[in-house]
Amino acid sequence: MIKIYTDGSCIGNPGKGGWAAIIFKNNEKKILKGSKDITTNNQMELTATIKALKYISTKDKIQIYTDSKYVKQGITEWITKWKINGWKTSKKEDVKNKDLWLELDNLTSMNSIEWVWIKAHSDNDMNNEVDLLARKEAGL
Repeated sequence: MIKIYTDGSCIGNPGKGGWAAIIFKNNEKKILKGSKDITTNNQMELTATIKALKYISTKDKIQIYTDSKYVKQGITEWITKWKINGWKTSKKEDVKNKDLWLELDNLTSMNSIEWVWIKAHSDNDMNNEVDLLARKEAGL
């Protein structure tokens, strides 16, 4: 099983942002990270997950650990309704970050993924490490 820890960070919202992912595959640890000048925290959270899934080329079982309820609930609950409602929210507004959601949906459809929400800034060492990496990429 592949384990992935993801996080995104932003100075201002919108502002300069950073994302990071830590991937454990075959007892090896791989770190991915990056930044964007003008973005939002939610975009960085989604980007971290997308970049991690793009990096993995196999169709193994995957566990994704995220402290973003936006990402976890979006991909496991809300996206089904968004598709049915023509990419509109329950308030009849356009879904924000639709392009990223479409990309994430496509990537998740090709894999068997278990989504695990973890509390931010808690005692999970990997979540704390990926948070620090994303914050550094954002310039914090």
